[in-house]
Amino acid sequence: MTKHLLSAAVLSVTTALSTAAYADYSLTILHTNDFHSRIEPINKYDSTCKAEDNAEGKCFGGTARLDTIIKERRAASNNSILVDGGDQFQGTLFYTYYKGKAAAEFMNKLGYEAMTVGNHEFDDGPEVLRGFMDAVDFPVLMSNADISKEPNLADKLMPSTVIERGGEKIGLIGLTPQDTGELSSSGPNVVFTDPVEAVTREAEKLKAQGVNKIIVLSHSGYEVDKKVAANAPGIDVIVGGHSNTYLSNTSDKATGPYPTMIDGPDGSPTAVVQAYAYGKFLGELNVSFDDNGVIKEAAGEPIITDGKIAENPELVSRIKELAEPLDEIRQQVVAQASAPISGERDICRSQICEMGVLVTDAMLERVKGQGVQIAIQNGGGLRASIDAGEITKGEVLTVLPFQNTLSTFELKGADVVAALENGVSQVEEGAGRFPQVAGLKYTFDKSKPAGERISGVMVLEGDAYVPIDPDKTYGVVSNNFMRGGGDGYKIFASNGMNAYDFGPDVADVVADYLAGKNGYTAYTDDRITAK
Repeated sequence: MTKHLLSAAVLSVTTALSTAAYADYSLTILHTNDFHSRIEPINKYDSTCKAEDNAEGKCFGGTARLDTIIKERRAASNNSILVDGGDQFQGTLFYTYYKGKAAAEFMNKLGYEAMTVGNHEFDDGPEVLRGFMDAVDFPVLMSNADISKEPNLADKLMPSTVIERGGEKIGLIGLTPQDTGELSSSGPNVVFTDPVEAVTREAEKLKAQGVNKIIVLSHSGYEVDKKVAANAPGIDVIVGGHSNTYLSNTSDKATGPYPTMIDGPDGSPTAVVQAYAYGKFLGELNVSFDDNGVIKEAAGEPIITDGKIAENPELVSRIKELAEPLDEIRQQVVAQASAPISGERDICRSQICEMGVLVTDAMLERVKGQGVQIAIQNGGGLRASIDAGEITKGEVLTVLPFQNTLSTFELKGADVVAALENGVSQVEEGAGRFPQVAGLKYTFDKSKPAGERISGVMVLEGDAYVPIDPDKTYGVVSNNFMRGGGDGYKIFASNGMNAYDFGPDVADVVADYLAGKNGYTAYTDDRITAK
């Protein structure tokens, strides 16, 4: 895969805009991804920001602040579109309480032109997704799935669409993770397919309609997006999501350049962009095309939505109104933390993390009287960090927003090891299946082939860790999503014995555990070792 080094890769936004006058057609693409219901401003831990900190300009994002910067950037461009890379659903009480209704209301007010379906849009099944689609004023897209047998989606969810800006047709194609069936609750009637094949098919259809400027809205992750760009002919831009990737030309924390330019199979360049997550940035890509719809220049940079950007007071008022039913729940103080508890995405999906220790310790403590010895929690189920000081129920719910229940079951030792192999099988991709554990120790080596990475599995017996016995039956606690086979843990569903999937909400378990402590101090230990 070769990066296309166009002069655009090093041009500033200002240069791109100044040269756009000489191009056949210029377009500003404003974009968000993985917003995860962060309707209110967030703090540096990506959790809900305290009102006093927001007043002092210490917060980021929030719908009211996004509205201001979107309007400002639209005004600076002759032709602009606003699109989303998926996962508007799930992440705060705004989703738990309102499902997709609040997201639909605010996306309409911000003026989105289109979005793709993220895996979390399926968290409450096709019915809730359909309700959201009926409520929004723009198309929701997904090309890489057979939905013909799902009545909630078959007549509504389109693979692609065409919009017009400045007298030019722009084709938009939607992509969803191919493993959404494992990641979410899409149901038995939706069958996901290969992204390259789907994009190639839809691009050909659009070209047959005379459309030569094609943008893919892809909730597939940065690595998949680069693969699609290199293998699907005729596409110009991929607006990404799912991997929460920060691309930038100015930050040493960036995964890659913004845009990342990839040569397509026909030699023409494709610009790949993504703007982290949670509304902390607004992506802005300025593209100019020649008469054939081929990119001449592409430049931009995610714009940080910090406290320097004013919030739209009308939206602040509306958000406050919607938050009233939520406040009693989330303002309840459940515990104190002596230091921040890190739940950073990259850490919890690749190694032991403080939030993983807290959550699995809490799960195991809750059911240890039932003979359960092992707790396993997917790192992707941990959605935020918690800052020092008071811990509110709202903060715990932001970490664990999915309303998953505690599941207990029995599993042979060999199946526990197989589950761990699944958990580390995609660690290099930052997959959410990475196993945070308690009552268990293991070592993994990601340089080895998937399925052969786990070694040194030990189970806590009394006060000492002993090697796991492949033939012994162990009591295991997890969450009902994983127990049902989510995140690839199919062995929990197929081989789990004497299962009970209807325990308390995992968030309540963690809140109760924290409440039982005289202050909580985050820690990690040697339960997970990476070679």
